[in-house]
Amino acid sequence: MSCRTDLTDNQWNALQPHLPKNPQRGHPYSDHRRVINGILWRIKLGAPWRDIPKGYGP
Repeated sequence: MSCRTDLTDNQWNALQPHLPKNPQRGHPYSDHRRVINGILWRIKLGAPWRDIPKGYGP
């Protein structure tokens, strides 16, 4: 899924090194880029959380 609110590759490359790595115990994190893009979609459009497209995950 790609949307005009999604991070560009350059933005993602600048942000990615600052995000936490997967924990050594427990379950791995969801894909950070997908989650951040979902948050950006919601903020940009002002939609309720329940209306975020399924492609951005639960």
